Amino acid sequence: MDGATYTVRLRDLQQRIDQLKEQIRRSHTRLSLLSETILSGGAAGSRAVIQFENKLSNQFRLTRALIVLDGAVQYNKTDRSGVLADQQVIPVFSGSIPPGDHTLQVLVNLRGHGYGVFSYLRGYRFEVRSSHSFTAVEGKTTKLRVLAYEKGGVTTPLEERPAVRFLEKVATGLAPNTK
Repeated sequence: MDGATYTVRLRDLQQRIDQLKEQIRRSHTRLSLLSETILSGGAAGSRAVIQFENKLSNQFRLTRALIVLDGAVQYNKTDRSGVLADQQVIPVFSGSIPPGDHTLQVLVNLRGHGYGVFSYLRGYRFEVRSSHSFTAVEGKTTKLRVLAYEKGGVTTPLEERPAVRFLEKVATGLAPNTK
């Protein structure tokens, strides 16, 4: 096969791949819309409201937050500029979910932050993983707060301080803005 024939075949193959990618994207969009329609239709079902709260001191800078609900990524942001660390509350998910058992997984990456005598903290990197199982009840709203915080006190080694905990509250009804 000569070079020109090879180039033409390669271009044709690339066009077919692009068409298949577009079909997959459209199918995914239709499936997402159908799923949302089914889950939000009618009074049946459950609701979940999930938010991430950064309660860490200035010694730690949030550089990445990854939050996964039942295997589906709900929030994934990596930021080295400091904008992510400045957000105290991040809304992660608010919507309908099927009644039953669910799992929320969290991965938080942190970087030490300090200046002057404490500039050595910049060399520290932390990774905190945690998960929480909860049950969504038919006709009720489950509000989950994911808190990144520091456990222990001044005598606790810096490496052991970052942690994640979950606060769960179940409210009657399917109101979108459950406090």
